[in-house]
Amino acid sequence: MDISVGPSEKTREEPMSDALQQEIAVVHHDHKILESREAYGPPGFRGLFHSHYVALCAAFSAMGGLLFGYDQGVVSVILVMPQFLDRFDRVSEHASGAGFWKGLLTAMIELGALLGALNQGWIADKISRKYSIVVAVCIFTVGSILQTAAVDYAMLTIARFIGGIGIGMLSMVAPLYISEISPPEIRGALLVLEEFSIVSGIVIAFWITYGTQYISDEWSWRLPFLLQILPGLILGIGIVFLPFSPRWLASKGRDQEALESLAKLRQLPTTDTRVLQEWYDIRAEVAFKKEISCERHPKLQDRSKTSRIKLEIASWIDCFKRGCWRRTHVGIGLTFFQQFVGINALIYYSPTLFEQMGQGHSMQLILSGVLNITQLVGVTSSVWTMDRFGRRPLLLYGSAAMFVSHLIIAVLVGKFSNDWHNHRPEGWASVAFLFLYMLSFGASWGPVPWAMPAEIFPSSLRAKGVALSTCSNWLNNFIIGLITPPLVQNTGYGAYAFFAVFCLLSLVWTFFFVPETNGRSLEQMDHVFKDFSNEEDEARRLRIEQEILQSK
Repeated sequence: MDISVGPSEKTREEPMSDALQQEIAVVHHDHKILESREAYGPPGFRGLFHSHYVALCAAFSAMGGLLFGYDQGVVSVILVMPQFLDRFDRVSEHASGAGFWKGLLTAMIELGALLGALNQGWIADKISRKYSIVVAVCIFTVGSILQTAAVDYAMLTIARFIGGIGIGMLSMVAPLYISEISPPEIRGALLVLEEFSIVSGIVIAFWITYGTQYISDEWSWRLPFLLQILPGLILGIGIVFLPFSPRWLASKGRDQEALESLAKLRQLPTTDTRVLQEWYDIRAEVAFKKEISCERHPKLQDRSKTSRIKLEIASWIDCFKRGCWRRTHVGIGLTFFQQFVGINALIYYSPTLFEQMGQGHSMQLILSGVLNITQLVGVTSSVWTMDRFGRRPLLLYGSAAMFVSHLIIAVLVGKFSNDWHNHRPEGWASVAFLFLYMLSFGASWGPVPWAMPAEIFPSSLRAKGVALSTCSNWLNNFIIGLITPPLVQNTGYGAYAFFAVFCLLSLVWTFFFVPETNGRSLEQMDHVFKDFSNEEDEARRLRIEQEILQSK
């Protein structure tokens, strides 16, 4: 097979043969697209080696997740460093209102990320997915420099807010870019790279800060903040050399560039049937959504500045209207439950939780580090299982395992927390179920809520839909960061019971509302969510496909 990036200009201009056009047309008129579409390669983990170029592009762009995870891992250890507490005594356990100030410091990055993710939707649509990553890295770098140089609580809090804006922008656009460049067979495995990078960042940062805690002066906590600038700069510079998203190019009317970008990502010539079929699907999706937009907002198509602003606002509102509201519900719901099953409470405050289970200071930190490695093991498994078993089964089994773990921990902590010294086996049993929880989360609710929102929205609303889903993640992350310290401090086992309830609710919600997207192309999500509301929409889509096919 010819694996060249693309043919000559002469080849590109040659009209498509009747046989090839007929072959593609058959696929477009069969609604069971999955059964007739020719695959680019094997699905799941094996497909990563077959589509190595796009896998490398996805892995590099997922470095944004590394920055997010690194910050989480840094904070969990720094908050208990004596050198840090000497400078910022407001968050020491003996200070008045320490629980609130600690929660605020932790949560400021989520508040900044909420603002960053919300604005990244229109930025990514305006200047492209990859250039918006450059903007995000610049903001993140400024925040990192300010955190490294912080001299008081107010400066550190503002610095974390600024850094959070950059992290929020990256957390929104990286999965978006990955989903738009990935072939359907391995999209799930590639989207797992975002969560894999997040957890890798947590593990790396934790063990770096575990080592720097032995530095006697303030560089014990300043150095970890400084080091996070390096991967950010590598991402910001390197992303410029990656291809544009072919779907973003098509949305801007740059169809030929979209074809060339798609061929480069697939490492196939532009005349390959599979590449052409995907290209036509992308163009048909764009044309279909533009027609719908023109019908819904006929007075906003004159391209004036006022109309463009009104159309931008209207497109956000369209995420909650017919044809998209089911997807918005699923995207926001997934990221809501991802936080309320308790994961970041365990990451941020795991040393405190292990202390509650009767462990000494050194063992608290070691167990927290191993806990993060356990999550990484779970995430690694999903690189294979995401495309092998699908998204929905992972969520259902993950919810069940997390519910059982939280429930048992709540019972053990409630019964024995006042006398762990005489109940060491029960303390270690609590630790074991905490590890089971982390493994289950890493294999299910860790990667899936990052993967699904990036693949379910239509092209015209994808950036905004992913932005809304990511905002839900950060808003709920912010809430969890604020409520966890007083919840743990004042209720003990109640924190685990609280999260157990939400684990159970996540199982019920997933069962009734979350469809399976495994193996479907981004352009097939209308069928998955049954958003062709009537025969007129079906006929319109087929007409557009025919027009595109006949234009070649």
